[in-house]
Amino acid sequence: MIFPDTIQRYLMNKWLFLIFISLLLGQMSCRQKPAAAEKPNIIIIYVDDLGYGDVGCYGAGGVSTPNVDLLASKGLMLTDAHATASTCTPSRFSLLTGSYAFRNDAAILPGDAPLLIRPGTPTLPGMLQKAGYTTAVIGKWHLGLGNGTPQWNGILKPGPTEVGFDYSFIVPATLDRVPTVYVENHRVVNLDAQDTIAVSYEHRIGNLPIGLEHPELLKFKADSQHSGTIVDSISRIGFMSGGRSAWWKDEDIADVLVKQMDAFIRKHQKSPFFLYFSLTDIHVPRAPAYRFKGKSTMGSRGDAIAEMDWSTGAVLKTLDALGLTDNTLVIFTSDNGPVLDDGYDDHAEQLVGAHRPGGPFKGGKYSAFEAGTRVPAIVYWPGKIKPGTSNALVSQVDFFASFAALTGQKLDERDAPDSFNMLDALTGKSDTGRTTLLEEAYTFALRSGAWKYIAPQTRPTPGWMSNKKIPTGLEPFPQLYRLDADTAELHNVREQYPDRTAEMKNTLTKIIQDDGTRPGFKKQNQAANR
Repeated sequence: MIFPDTIQRYLMNKWLFLIFISLLLGQMSCRQKPAAAEKPNIIIIYVDDLGYGDVGCYGAGGVSTPNVDLLASKGLMLTDAHATASTCTPSRFSLLTGSYAFRNDAAILPGDAPLLIRPGTPTLPGMLQKAGYTTAVIGKWHLGLGNGTPQWNGILKPGPTEVGFDYSFIVPATLDRVPTVYVENHRVVNLDAQDTIAVSYEHRIGNLPIGLEHPELLKFKADSQHSGTIVDSISRIGFMSGGRSAWWKDEDIADVLVKQMDAFIRKHQKSPFFLYFSLTDIHVPRAPAYRFKGKSTMGSRGDAIAEMDWSTGAVLKTLDALGLTDNTLVIFTSDNGPVLDDGYDDHAEQLVGAHRPGGPFKGGKYSAFEAGTRVPAIVYWPGKIKPGTSNALVSQVDFFASFAALTGQKLDERDAPDSFNMLDALTGKSDTGRTTLLEEAYTFALRSGAWKYIAPQTRPTPGWMSNKKIPTGLEPFPQLYRLDADTAELHNVREQYPDRTAEMKNTLTKIIQDDGTRPGFKKQNQAANR
């Protein structure tokens, strides 16, 4: 006979058992959700021509950068992080492909160049697409468009969409190059079909005034290279005609790009996204929004740094407003070192004062010395990355393999030939970075720990570089420096250390001659013999 209290205990136990089973099944169903839902959003804030010492947390003077400093105070500040090259197009190519740019003969492109990254090339955004990310590039591109001469009045294809980006809103090249228009996906924005665009980098076209003939129309004078067609009272490299309704206004560019950034994040906030937010600041011509005028003691270059800081803060503001901060990894860095006089008379050299754009390092943009590629780099991911400082040696070419590891993607044997998995170094879990690191300028340099080797430059130095007042590091003999004892690279010690010099020369030669350096990368001859 079953007594009532026994029945009651039975029913209670059964009820508890059913609750347990339902909770267990619920937990299992949560685990079976797509892995992409657990992956962080990734944003790279890529600044143009920002030097190691150009922001407050790295020692800037004459300008305040509270938003970048906030990133540094709550994130990991890297002190030995490098762009792969001391100029922009090669650095951008390497970041997106995981390959040193010299393997593709990548150099600074004119504004009418065809697409440098060929469709079918494995790319960082393409890899993240496979991981379930929506990808976008907003801002400066400078990697070419189309297969030949870009079709400015029609479909600009191939472009970012064909190399891994779901969405693009770009400045095609640089602010100092024509055409002075935005391109959204495959078309010029706001183009009037009755006022077509023509572009030439070889000869003058159209009847628009040029800087060489009408300096009285300019906001600031320019050298002969930058004295082509005048748009928005600034003369540019190259010549163009038409497209007036599509022209940008320089003082509005940061606001336009921030608006696009905010719209993209809001639209894709419920699924993982990758945003390559490529700022046009602080590249010449420096004409920041009027509200930033006088925000620094360094004229328009310093004011452009203040505008850049505002753009960085706008990213953080959007993430905070949408509750995305804790699930977003942000990397803030630059494409190469600093330059003061880069073609326009904006008084950057006269007004720099005690500010040191390259920090304690020698050189800058275009240079083989350390300030050419050593740039600010901050990794910010609240709750996942402990605030601090790291001197690990890392390169932007490593973002590809590192983000693949972060998102659980396996690299194919021909992907990202020079990209190493530096995720632990980038997130502060390890102080160990690369053992060697290649730097491209108008020659090659190699870092190995505190040692720095610069290969002899056998080709003539471009004549225009003599006007930059930057130590280039281009010499017909090898150079060897010990950065731990000689941060400013003043003492070439190759004669004191001939074995070290020979060793680093041989290592550099091997890197250049190989198809790739990444562990697990299958070289061309090996792939052919499989």
